[in-house]
Amino acid sequence: MELEDLREHLQWAIELEHATLPPYLVALYSLDPERNPDAVQVVGSVFAEEMIHLALAANLLNAVGGTPRLDTPAILPGHPRTMPHGDRSLELSLVPFGAEALQMFLRLEQPAPPNAPAEGDDYETIGQFYTAIEDGLRDLTERLGEAAVFTGDPSYQVTAGPFAHSSSKVTAVTDLASALAALEEIVEQGEGTSHGEVWDGDQDVFHPDRAEVAHYYRFQELAQGRRYQLGDTPRSGPSGEKLAVDYAGVLPMRRNPQLAEAGSPVRAAQDAFNKTYRGLLAQLQLAFNGSPQQLGASVGTMYTLKAQAQALMAMPDGEGTTAGPTFS
Repeated sequence: MELEDLREHLQWAIELEHATLPPYLVALYSLDPERNPDAVQVVGSVFAEEMIHLALAANLLNAVGGTPRLDTPAILPGHPRTMPHGDRSLELSLVPFGAEALQMFLRLEQPAPPNAPAEGDDYETIGQFYTAIEDGLRDLTERLGEAAVFTGDPSYQVTAGPFAHSSSKVTAVTDLASALAALEEIVEQGEGTSHGEVWDGDQDVFHPDRAEVAHYYRFQELAQGRRYQLGDTPRSGPSGEKLAVDYAGVLPMRRNPQLAEAGSPVRAAQDAFNKTYRGLLAQLQLAFNGSPQQLGASVGTMYTLKAQAQALMAMPDGEGTTAGPTFS
């Protein structure tokens, strides 16, 4: 891997992390928080951490002299879609919270098999993709030296943001050690520690008395209706306290909504949502390209998105389902 290849793959990492956001947001906004507080907590925390991963990927790209790109039509190809440059069998859809959403999320966050090879393209798991980036970083640093690889402007590094639903932090990337730490944070939060444990190495922000469970295992907790506890392993599954999920407490949004007829109330609401979401992408691009204060400003945009999405999911579409956002 050459330096320009590394920059290309880190842009793919930004696109990968972004691709997870619309499905998680739709599932989150479809949940009735009073009937499903645990599910709201889980999906909301995973979304917040995916935002952290997005920021870390941007920090990595900036550190090696690249330019993060988010404000581009290519980042929103429509749903259903595949993971950017990943296994084409993994399809991402916009669906309300339920069995289909959980199976999609489990496939998305699936841990890499033991001794799985690094995969820079057509990757089977996210962990294998990031292993390829780690290998490229180590090789380039060894061949060219850190000073030749980490040429980015340190002032472009983002180190704060609206991530109250996570104990994790966005850290600056300035050298190989900080780059490897950022990659480890991304992978461990998604699929657990490299030792085959269910934990991600942080404390649970909602339950400070226990360790935090990685994304894959959080979704297993929801699917199986139990929490992981000390002593549990991936093989044993969760054996702790029960975790209630009310599948009836979910808005019946149409699967993969499409743009409604021009001039209709639904279309007007969809257009308003899409304009706000595109505004969010523009704010993030500015934040990752020299205006880090825009990351804090994006909080208000996210609250607007939530209100617009929930309003859409309350609009019947005449077939026993409701409308929804298209992320167009």
